[in-house]
Amino acid sequence: MTEGADTAMQHFAVTTEQLDLPSAATPQARRVAVAWRGRPICAFTQGVHRCYLYPLYSPAGVPLTAESPVDHPHHDSITVGADMVIAKFPPLTPAISPLTESGTYNLYANNVFQGRCPGRTWTVDVGATELAPDHLRVVQTVEWQGPEEWGAADGRRALAQETRTTDIRPGDVVNTIDIRSQLTPTDWDLTIGPTRHAYFTVRLAYGLRVADGGTLIDADGRSGGAAITNHASAWVDASGAAPHGARAGLTILGHESTAHVPWVAYDWGTVNVNPFAREAATLPRGDTLELGIRLLAHDGDAVEADVAAHAARLAAEFDAGASISRVANRP
Repeated sequence: MTEGADTAMQHFAVTTEQLDLPSAATPQARRVAVAWRGRPICAFTQGVHRCYLYPLYSPAGVPLTAESPVDHPHHDSITVGADMVIAKFPPLTPAISPLTESGTYNLYANNVFQGRCPGRTWTVDVGATELAPDHLRVVQTVEWQGPEEWGAADGRRALAQETRTTDIRPGDVVNTIDIRSQLTPTDWDLTIGPTRHAYFTVRLAYGLRVADGGTLIDADGRSGGAAITNHASAWVDASGAAPHGARAGLTILGHESTAHVPWVAYDWGTVNVNPFAREAATLPRGDTLELGIRLLAHDGDAVEADVAAHAARLAAEFDAGASISRVANRP
């Protein structure tokens, strides 16, 4: 990760975490923290295997997501990825064989999963721009890399390059976070899915989960993961107890490209926005997959945060042509 995110701004502060470690100790991970008028909002974290958004705070400072929980250590707060990515390689030696070969990769878990090779999502550049007193845009360049292997020019194959744009708009009750992922293959056509492990994964903090006594609902009045899963709805909201007798929560909404996607939600704390659960999508070289979601990091429950009004506002933005998102060509 580049260190160019430390930028002088009037209202936001974007700083790379600096740790006073013993001599010669170098952390493999990095974290770029965002604050607004002295109030922490979130941080962009590059771990050993994944780049992800963690932590994420409500306006009152309540953390809303979990990082590497013991039951699923590869669930890192808010991630982008997939565990079924197939690259189609042209013949290395056409004179010997004209056959096209396929490699299957896992950009989701940190080890071999169902026979697929583990890769990593690696931030190679990050920059931040203050667009307004209450609007920050962070743009990351992320490589989707395969595992370390013999024959790869830089030790790993860069399967795709992702431009991940995160728009942050803080508020008194709700911090609004838009994440737009634009994924472009490098040298090979890619196929994603079908898989249940893609594309946006949100892992909720302890206290917000139904398993801890939290509330999980969707826009159509369904409650609990079993009732919500496999239904399309405008939003899903998780809320639960926060310090000092208060409540806080996190709402996930789809952009135009994901609004039709049925939800997958679990009472133990995961919500997925996954267009590739039922069928694969092929992404040829030169094409770009564009998908997005909106997060409402809020204090109070869904009613107190007026989630329905925020959802209507998002729909109006898309009606006005604000979306740049679409789904890749399907075979």
